[in-house]
Amino acid sequence: MVEIERKFLVKSNEFKEQASSKARIVQGFLNTHPERTVRVRIKGDSGFITIKGISNTSGTSRFEWEKSIEVNEAESLLALCEEGVLEKTRYEISLGKHIFEVDEFHGENKGLLVAEVELNSEHETFEKPDWLGEEVTGDIKYYNSQLSKQPFKNW
Repeated sequence: MVEIERKFLVKSNEFKEQASSKARIVQGFLNTHPERTVRVRIKGDSGFITIKGISNTSGTSRFEWEKSIEVNEAESLLALCEEGVLEKTRYEISLGKHIFEVDEFHGENKGLLVAEVELNSEHETFEKPDWLGEEVTGDIKYYNSQLSKQPFKNW
């Protein structure tokens, strides 16, 4: 139940041409404590509740537990979330043996494009696409829980 990922800014829209899928995501946070977050998400026609722990010092790994829930349950829980519900479109791009997830944020975070790639180990190598920009792994301001409080438009 440990998630290992690296996060990058995206410097162009080229990824959209390479995407194998895209989905609308609405998510909010029941808890955004620095040592744990509790997230509620609707992705397409599926609901989820996720608990994430504190990141390690490099920001690449942390505890993550996720459970599928009914969409109507997720909608009810979203109504209880802290202020700052996020909306984004997620694109999935396969490259080599990895899948990049690129989030195109909407609303108060419009203009922000962030890519994540999940890895099997912190030192695993992976192919980097041309549209991948600066690495922001471990930079807390790019965590979704922080974007809900300090949106991109206010930076």
